[in-house]
Amino acid sequence: MTATLETRGSPPEAASGPLVWLPFDPAPLEPLPPGLRVVVGDPSVTVPDELAEVEFLVVEAPGRAPLNELIPRMPKLRVVQTTSAGVEGLAQELPDGITLCNGKGIHDAATAELAVTLTLAAQRDLPAFQQRQIAGTWAPTMAPGLAGKRVMILGHGSVGEAVEARLSGFEADVIRVARTARDGVAGVAELDDLLPAADVVIVAVPLTSRTCGMVDGAFLARMKAGALLVNVARGPVAVTDDLVAACAAGRIRVALDVTDPEPLPAGHPLWRTPNVLITPHVGGLSQAMAPRIHRFLREQLGRLAAGLPLANVVHGEY
Repeated sequence: MTATLETRGSPPEAASGPLVWLPFDPAPLEPLPPGLRVVVGDPSVTVPDELAEVEFLVVEAPGRAPLNELIPRMPKLRVVQTTSAGVEGLAQELPDGITLCNGKGIHDAATAELAVTLTLAAQRDLPAFQQRQIAGTWAPTMAPGLAGKRVMILGHGSVGEAVEARLSGFEADVIRVARTARDGVAGVAELDDLLPAADVVIVAVPLTSRTCGMVDGAFLARMKAGALLVNVARGPVAVTDDLVAACAAGRIRVALDVTDPEPLPAGHPLWRTPNVLITPHVGGLSQAMAPRIHRFLREQLGRLAAGLPLANVVHGEY
């Protein structure tokens, strides 16, 4: 895609405000706030002629964009806005004076939807029934189900809250766990005591230095035998070799939307391990995503043009 200068939403003589670099056509964001200028192009593919003038950069996939190369060439850059909620590594790489904002809230509904889908699929043995369908085998079996089970939501932030809302009709008891304890929510310091009581553990924590590798052999050993782990967070939150060992031994079951490494190589043992259900990091990929991205960016650009505080400013790692 070739980057092109746009002045939609402002007459040419008024287009002297901040220059925004968008990775997609701005038509879904119109009308743009008066005064904003826009260049369009995928940062992983093209660089606009106006690169040195960019003040607000929107990135859809921080891991694909060569930001280390681009940012030093943008002396006026003030804000990097991701459409992803996760910004692992990016906060530490940005120079002082550049504000990082994430896409918290954009993917909550779709990610929660998939978390519950994976949970139900595993708890009702749908992968086994799919294999029997292919084989033309009619073989009813009893499944654990979800009613009456205890479901831990590890990471009770906006995604975790959305997961709980979607679980509300399934007659499951929810155990809420977050980094810091608050009313009705346990802190991670209580995790060791709470894990043995959970039939399902849904992981929805951000990837930080504290959460990287938190789902390790010791964590899995504390889980109830036969329990289900659902990871819709980030792959490195779990230690892959420990997942493989625990599932191969039949001690636990896992449903993963994220893996480490990712993409998962074709020959990786995780593909062949029993008691494992995998989807290819599609938590946010539903038709609900684009309208939410557009709505958030429309509001965020309105704040930028009006000189108001921006939403979703990242402090520290998240």
